[in-house]
Amino acid sequence: MKSIALVAHDGKKAELLAWVQQHAAFFQQKQLYATGTTGQLLQQQLQLPVHCLASGPLGGDQQIGALIAEQKIDWLVFFWDPLSSQPHDPDVKALIRLAVVWNIPVACNSATADYIVSSSLFSQDYQAAKPDFSSHLNRFSRN
Repeated sequence: MKSIALVAHDGKKAELLAWVQQHAAFFQQKQLYATGTTGQLLQQQLQLPVHCLASGPLGGDQQIGALIAEQKIDWLVFFWDPLSSQPHDPDVKALIRLAVVWNIPVACNSATADYIVSSSLFSQDYQAAKPDFSSHLNRFSRN
């Protein structure tokens, strides 16, 4: 079962909810995680279980980042608002950075999310290449 993290800034929550509703059938049989209010709204709209974490500014972005680092998230959908200043902007950058580090798909807008939802790879047992960090982890080892 694929695990998907769904996150949206306040100015993008309505857009994310509409996008999820448009693709409601896709989200059947998926394990869903979301930050704060976004998760509550998704639960109400989808009538599906959503693992609700803290609000983004209160640590929810970092909780999702931890799940990514633990390789428990297969895809990050983060409709972020590029026109609004966010008090937790460093957390947002860290979350997206972790998704790139762990090589999981990231959709920051509906166009990219549409491409991923319609990809035949998502319906297959596709396993993205997991990065090998052994050289990084062993860089201070003594022989």
